[in-house]
Amino acid sequence: MIDVQLSETPLDTTAIIASVQDERCGAVDVFIGTVRNQTKGKAVQRLEYEVYAPMALKVMQEICTEAKERWNTIAIAAHHRYGVIETGEIAVVVAVSTPHRADAFAACLYIIDTLKERVPIWKKEFFDDGEVWVMPHA
Repeated sequence: MIDVQLSETPLDTTAIIASVQDERCGAVDVFIGTVRNQTKGKAVQRLEYEVYAPMALKVMQEICTEAKERWNTIAIAAHHRYGVIETGEIAVVVAVSTPHRADAFAACLYIIDTLKERVPIWKKEFFDDGEVWVMPHA
């Protein structure tokens, strides 16, 4: 099972994690990305994510399929917010279930790192004195 979603509303981490749980699996690995209140010593007021949804969903599906083929995954969920997100709020959740933990850790790390590199989602940080578009992995 692969479930990829984009949402303008808050992500339900409990539901996302529950969606990947499976009795065949001894491991569920989860990455929850939250909006931090500072970056490079500057106070962050909020983030704004812009997305090209049709392409983003297609690329997210491709990345999760790559992970499923590479590691012994049973279920994968990757959900990303867009729009205005306040500090402390959740921006992205990746959940992966596998029979063993090593595959779960590896697949989850691959998915989040590759999402940041390839998915057409753009992040802008807002500060008291201005705003800046953030490059992937910044």
